[in-house]
Amino acid sequence: MAWVKEDTTPEQQNRDLADCQRDAWHEARANTWYYRPLGPYMTPLSGRFVIAPGAPYYDPFYDPFLEEARLTQFCMRNKGYQLKPLEEDQ
Repeated sequence: MAWVKEDTTPEQQNRDLADCQRDAWHEARANTWYYRPLGPYMTPLSGRFVIAPGAPYYDPFYDPFLEEARLTQFCMRNKGYQLKPLEEDQ
């Protein structure tokens, strides 16, 4: 699979992909570092305290690597690229 856009050079495609990957990396990591707790969080639940792994807004299923891939694809599609399979030489 490769990102394809008409009337662009391979250097421009590589530069656009690198820019999108860098921006996606920063955005995905900002979500983990800024909103992640420093330690366990105790929350009251029906008269008992439950120790949760994070703060009330912490998402235990958040994966920055999947978010980074999603944001990279979003960025490349906004720049007009399409993801197409490469033709194999036979």
